[in-house]
Amino acid sequence: MSVPEPTPHVGVVVLTQGTRPDDLDRGIRSVLAQTGVDMDIVVVGNGWRPEGLPDGVRGLALPENVGIPAGRNRGADQVGGEYIFFLDDDAFLPDAGFLSSCIALVTTDPGIGLVQPRLTDPTGQPAPRRWIPRIRKGDARHPGNVFSCLEAAVFLPRRVFDATGGWASPFFYAHEGIELAWRVWDQGKRAWYAGDLEAHHPAVTQTRHSEYYRLNARNRVWLARRNLPLPLVPLYVGAWTGVHILRWWRQRAALQAWFGGWREGWRTNPGQRRPIRWSTVWRMTRAGRPPVI
Repeated sequence: MSVPEPTPHVGVVVLTQGTRPDDLDRGIRSVLAQTGVDMDIVVVGNGWRPEGLPDGVRGLALPENVGIPAGRNRGADQVGGEYIFFLDDDAFLPDAGFLSSCIALVTTDPGIGLVQPRLTDPTGQPAPRRWIPRIRKGDARHPGNVFSCLEAAVFLPRRVFDATGGWASPFFYAHEGIELAWRVWDQGKRAWYAGDLEAHHPAVTQTRHSEYYRLNARNRVWLARRNLPLPLVPLYVGAWTGVHILRWWRQRAALQAWFGGWREGWRTNPGQRRPIRWSTVWRMTRAGRPPVI
Protein backbone atom coordinates (compact mmCIF):
# COMPACT_ATOMS: atom_id res chain seq x y z
CA MET A 1 0.00 0.00 0.00
CA SER A 2 1.40 3.38 -1.00
CA VAL A 3 1.86 6.02 1.68
CA PRO A 4 -0.10 9.21 0.92
CA GLU A 5 1.92 12.36 0.35
CA PRO A 6 1.88 14.76 3.30
CA THR A 7 -0.27 17.82 2.87
CA PRO A 8 1.86 20.87 1.96
CA HIS A 9 2.15 23.49 4.68
CA VAL A 10 2.01 27.18 3.73
CA GLY A 11 2.77 30.13 5.97
CA VAL A 12 0.55 33.06 4.97
CA VAL A 13 1.30 36.68 5.87
CA VAL A 14 -1.46 39.24 5.35
CA LEU A 15 -0.33 42.85 5.80
CA THR A 16 -2.70 45.64 6.79
CA GLN A 17 -2.95 48.99 8.51
CA GLY A 18 -6.57 48.31 9.45
CA THR A 19 -7.98 50.95 7.12
CA ARG A 20 -9.83 48.52 4.82
CA PRO A 21 -11.74 46.14 7.10
CA ASP A 22 -14.06 44.77 4.43
CA ASP A 23 -11.24 44.14 1.98
CA LEU A 24 -9.15 42.57 4.73
CA ASP A 25 -11.97 40.20 5.66
CA ARG A 26 -12.46 39.23 2.02
CA GLY A 27 -8.74 38.53 1.58
CA ILE A 28 -8.51 36.43 4.75
CA ARG A 29 -11.55 34.36 3.80
CA SER A 30 -10.15 33.76 0.32
CA VAL A 31 -7.06 32.29 2.00
CA LEU A 32 -9.12 30.18 4.42
CA ALA A 33 -11.00 28.77 1.40
CA GLN A 34 -7.81 27.31 -0.10
CA THR A 35 -7.90 23.55 -0.62
CA GLY A 36 -5.21 20.89 -0.56
CA VAL A 37 -2.94 22.75 1.87
CA ASP A 38 -2.45 23.26 5.58
CA MET A 39 -1.90 26.89 6.51
CA ASP A 40 -0.39 28.96 9.28
CA ILE A 41 -1.94 32.42 8.84
CA VAL A 42 -0.95 35.65 10.54
CA VAL A 43 -2.41 39.11 9.98
CA VAL A 44 0.19 41.81 10.61
CA GLY A 45 -1.27 45.08 11.83
CA ASN A 46 1.21 47.75 10.80
CA GLY A 47 0.49 50.30 13.54
CA TRP A 48 -2.85 48.60 14.24
CA ARG A 49 -4.11 45.77 16.44
CA PRO A 50 -5.92 43.05 14.45
CA GLU A 51 -9.10 42.03 16.24
CA GLY A 52 -12.13 39.89 15.44
CA LEU A 53 -10.19 37.56 13.15
CA PRO A 54 -11.71 34.28 11.98
CA ASP A 55 -10.80 31.06 13.76
CA GLY A 56 -7.44 29.74 12.66
CA VAL A 57 -6.00 33.20 11.99
CA ARG A 58 -3.60 34.92 14.38
CA GLY A 59 -2.93 38.62 14.68
CA LEU A 60 0.38 40.39 15.17
CA ALA A 61 0.07 44.00 16.33
CA LEU A 62 3.00 46.30 15.59
CA PRO A 63 2.86 49.45 17.73
CA GLU A 64 3.83 51.65 14.79
CA ASN A 65 3.93 51.46 11.02
CA VAL A 66 7.38 50.01 10.33
CA GLY A 67 6.88 50.08 6.56
CA ILE A 68 5.63 47.51 4.09
CA PRO A 69 8.72 45.27 3.70
CA ALA A 70 9.58 45.31 7.40
CA GLY A 71 5.97 44.49 8.26
CA ARG A 72 6.04 41.48 5.95
CA ASN A 73 9.30 40.31 7.50
CA ARG A 74 7.81 40.53 10.99
CA GLY A 75 4.94 38.35 9.82
CA ALA A 76 7.28 35.85 8.16
CA ASP A 77 9.01 35.38 11.51
CA GLN A 78 5.70 34.19 12.97
CA VAL A 79 4.65 31.50 10.47
CA GLY A 80 5.92 28.04 9.64
CA GLY A 81 5.69 25.83 6.59
CA GLU A 82 7.79 24.79 3.64
CA TYR A 83 6.18 27.56 1.56
CA ILE A 84 5.31 31.17 2.27
CA PHE A 85 2.71 33.45 0.71
CA PHE A 86 2.35 37.21 1.12
CA LEU A 87 -0.98 38.93 0.52
CA ASP A 88 -1.85 42.61 0.87
CA ASP A 89 -5.14 43.49 2.55
CA ASP A 90 -6.71 44.84 -0.65
CA ALA A 91 -6.02 41.66 -2.63
CA PHE A 92 -7.79 38.29 -2.60
CA LEU A 93 -7.74 34.91 -4.31
CA PRO A 94 -10.73 34.03 -6.52
CA ASP A 95 -9.64 30.39 -6.96
CA ALA A 96 -9.63 28.00 -3.99
CA GLY A 97 -6.88 26.01 -5.70
CA PHE A 98 -4.48 28.95 -6.04
CA LEU A 99 -1.93 27.88 -3.42
CA SER A 100 -2.02 24.28 -4.60
CA SER A 101 -1.33 25.50 -8.15
CA CYS A 102 1.66 27.55 -6.95
CA ILE A 103 3.04 24.48 -5.16
CA ALA A 104 2.54 22.34 -8.26
CA LEU A 105 4.35 24.96 -10.33
CA VAL A 106 7.50 25.10 -8.17
CA THR A 107 7.44 21.34 -7.66
CA THR A 108 7.21 20.60 -11.36
CA ASP A 109 9.88 23.20 -12.16
CA PRO A 110 12.27 23.51 -9.18
CA GLY A 111 14.10 26.27 -11.04
CA ILE A 112 11.25 28.63 -10.17
CA GLY A 113 11.93 30.35 -6.85
CA LEU A 114 9.22 33.02 -6.80
CA VAL A 115 5.71 33.16 -8.26
CA GLN A 116 3.74 36.32 -8.94
CA PRO A 117 0.25 35.75 -10.35
CA ARG A 118 -1.61 37.88 -12.86
CA LEU A 119 -3.44 40.64 -11.00
CA THR A 120 -6.90 41.61 -12.21
CA ASP A 121 -9.53 44.04 -10.99
CA PRO A 122 -12.53 42.15 -9.55
CA THR A 123 -14.99 44.57 -11.19
CA GLY A 124 -13.60 43.90 -14.66
CA GLN A 125 -11.88 47.28 -14.96
CA PRO A 126 -8.78 47.03 -17.19
CA ALA A 127 -5.66 46.29 -15.18
CA PRO A 128 -2.77 48.78 -15.33
CA ARG A 129 0.01 47.68 -17.64
CA ARG A 130 2.52 48.18 -14.81
CA TRP A 131 1.06 45.06 -13.19
CA ILE A 132 2.86 42.98 -15.80
CA PRO A 133 6.43 43.10 -14.43
CA ARG A 134 8.38 42.99 -17.68
CA ILE A 135 9.59 45.48 -20.28
CA ARG A 136 7.73 43.90 -23.20
CA LYS A 137 4.30 43.63 -21.64
CA GLY A 138 2.54 41.52 -24.26
CA ASP A 139 -0.43 39.39 -23.27
CA ALA A 140 -1.09 39.58 -19.52
CA ARG A 141 -1.94 35.87 -19.55
CA HIS A 142 1.44 34.89 -20.96
CA PRO A 143 3.77 33.51 -18.26
CA GLY A 144 7.53 33.98 -18.20
CA ASN A 145 10.67 35.01 -16.36
CA VAL A 146 10.63 38.40 -14.63
CA PHE A 147 13.13 40.47 -12.66
CA SER A 148 10.80 42.21 -10.24
CA CYS A 149 7.47 41.44 -8.66
CA LEU A 150 4.34 43.24 -7.55
CA GLU A 151 4.23 42.59 -3.86
CA ALA A 152 0.43 42.34 -3.45
CA ALA A 153 0.47 38.54 -3.88
CA VAL A 154 3.78 36.66 -3.88
CA PHE A 155 4.55 32.97 -3.29
CA LEU A 156 7.93 31.37 -2.57
CA PRO A 157 9.37 28.16 -1.15
CA ARG A 158 10.33 29.08 2.40
CA ARG A 159 13.97 28.07 1.99
CA VAL A 160 14.26 30.40 -1.01
CA PHE A 161 12.71 33.30 0.87
CA ASP A 162 15.00 32.77 3.85
CA ALA A 163 18.06 32.66 1.61
CA THR A 164 17.15 36.06 0.11
CA GLY A 165 17.42 37.63 3.56
CA GLY A 166 13.77 38.65 3.37
CA TRP A 167 12.20 41.86 2.13
CA ALA A 168 14.35 45.01 2.15
CA SER A 169 13.24 46.38 5.53
CA PRO A 170 15.03 49.77 5.24
CA PHE A 171 13.10 50.64 2.05
CA PHE A 172 9.78 51.29 3.88
CA TYR A 173 8.02 51.43 0.52
CA ALA A 174 9.01 51.05 -3.18
CA HIS A 175 11.33 48.72 -5.09
CA GLU A 176 11.47 45.96 -2.47
CA GLY A 177 9.98 43.62 -5.08
CA ILE A 178 12.95 44.23 -7.37
CA GLU A 179 15.47 43.32 -4.68
CA LEU A 180 13.57 40.19 -3.71
CA ALA A 181 13.48 39.01 -7.34
CA TRP A 182 17.18 39.74 -7.87
CA ARG A 183 18.09 37.74 -4.78
CA VAL A 184 15.97 34.84 -6.00
CA TRP A 185 17.88 34.92 -9.27
CA ASP A 186 21.15 34.98 -7.31
CA GLN A 187 20.25 31.57 -5.87
CA GLY A 188 20.33 30.09 -9.35
CA LYS A 189 16.55 30.19 -9.52
CA ARG A 190 14.07 32.36 -11.43
CA ALA A 191 11.30 34.77 -10.56
CA TRP A 192 8.23 33.75 -12.53
CA TYR A 193 5.19 35.70 -13.67
CA ALA A 194 2.37 33.17 -13.70
CA GLY A 195 -0.07 34.76 -16.10
CA ASP A 196 -2.23 31.66 -15.92
CA LEU A 197 -2.78 32.11 -12.16
CA GLU A 198 -4.96 34.95 -10.93
CA ALA A 199 -5.31 37.18 -7.88
CA HIS A 200 -7.71 40.10 -7.61
CA HIS A 201 -6.66 43.63 -6.73
CA PRO A 202 -8.48 46.93 -7.33
CA ALA A 203 -7.12 48.91 -10.27
CA VAL A 204 -6.42 52.10 -8.36
CA THR A 205 -4.30 54.99 -9.60
CA GLN A 206 -1.02 55.34 -7.74
CA THR A 207 -0.83 58.42 -5.55
CA ARG A 208 2.03 60.60 -6.78
CA HIS A 209 3.16 62.96 -4.04
CA SER A 210 6.53 64.25 -2.88
CA GLU A 211 7.07 61.28 -0.56
CA TYR A 212 6.43 58.89 -3.45
CA TYR A 213 9.07 60.60 -5.60
CA ARG A 214 11.56 60.78 -2.73
CA LEU A 215 11.30 57.09 -1.80
CA ASN A 216 11.27 56.08 -5.45
CA ALA A 217 14.66 57.76 -5.97
CA ARG A 218 16.24 56.94 -2.62
CA ASN A 219 15.37 53.27 -2.90
CA ARG A 220 16.55 53.10 -6.50
CA VAL A 221 20.01 54.19 -5.32
CA TRP A 222 19.85 51.92 -2.28
CA LEU A 223 18.81 49.00 -4.48
CA ALA A 224 21.95 49.40 -6.55
CA ARG A 225 24.23 49.97 -3.57
CA ARG A 226 22.87 46.93 -1.73
CA ASN A 227 22.72 44.45 -4.60
CA LEU A 228 24.90 45.22 -7.62
CA PRO A 229 28.59 44.59 -8.26
CA LEU A 230 30.36 47.94 -7.81
CA PRO A 231 31.01 48.65 -11.54
CA LEU A 232 27.26 48.34 -12.24
CA VAL A 233 26.10 50.68 -9.48
CA PRO A 234 26.68 53.97 -11.36
CA LEU A 235 25.43 52.43 -14.61
CA TYR A 236 22.13 51.37 -13.05
CA VAL A 237 21.57 54.61 -11.16
CA GLY A 238 22.63 56.68 -14.18
CA ALA A 239 20.24 54.85 -16.49
CA TRP A 240 17.30 55.40 -14.16
CA THR A 241 18.27 59.02 -13.55
CA GLY A 242 18.04 59.60 -17.28
CA VAL A 243 14.69 57.81 -17.46
CA HIS A 244 13.17 60.00 -14.76
CA ILE A 245 14.52 63.23 -16.19
CA LEU A 246 12.89 62.37 -19.50
CA ARG A 247 9.71 61.22 -17.78
CA TRP A 248 9.19 64.21 -15.49
CA TRP A 249 11.17 67.08 -16.99
CA ARG A 250 8.00 69.16 -17.23
CA GLN A 251 7.10 68.48 -13.59
CA ARG A 252 9.56 70.60 -11.66
CA ALA A 253 8.19 69.75 -8.20
CA ALA A 254 8.34 66.03 -8.97
CA LEU A 255 11.95 66.24 -10.12
CA GLN A 256 12.94 68.29 -7.09
CA ALA A 257 11.50 65.68 -4.76
CA TRP A 258 13.03 62.88 -6.81
CA PHE A 259 16.53 64.39 -6.72
CA GLY A 260 16.13 65.00 -3.00
CA GLY A 261 15.63 61.26 -2.59
CA TRP A 262 18.49 60.58 -5.05
CA ARG A 263 20.90 62.56 -2.88
CA GLU A 264 19.57 60.86 0.24
CA GLY A 265 20.23 57.50 -1.36
CA TRP A 266 23.93 58.27 -1.73
CA ARG A 267 24.36 59.96 1.66
CA THR A 268 22.58 57.47 3.91
CA ASN A 269 23.16 53.86 4.90
CA PRO A 270 21.09 51.46 2.76
CA GLY A 271 21.60 48.50 5.09
CA GLN A 272 23.35 45.23 4.40
CA ARG A 273 25.22 44.99 1.11
CA ARG A 274 24.91 41.58 -0.62
CA PRO A 275 25.99 42.04 -4.25
CA ILE A 276 24.68 39.49 -6.70
CA ARG A 277 27.29 37.40 -8.48
CA TRP A 278 28.59 38.17 -11.95
CA SER A 279 27.22 34.78 -13.01
CA THR A 280 23.78 36.01 -11.94
CA VAL A 281 24.23 39.19 -13.98
CA TRP A 282 25.00 36.98 -16.98
CA ARG A 283 21.99 34.69 -16.36
CA MET A 284 19.68 37.69 -16.07
CA THR A 285 21.15 39.19 -19.24
CA ARG A 286 20.67 35.96 -21.16
CA ALA A 287 17.11 35.75 -19.84
CA GLY A 288 16.30 39.18 -21.23
CA ARG A 289 17.10 41.91 -18.72
CA PRO A 290 20.59 42.80 -17.50
CA PRO A 291 20.41 44.56 -14.11
CA VAL A 292 21.41 47.94 -15.48
CA ILE A 293 18.01 48.88 -16.96
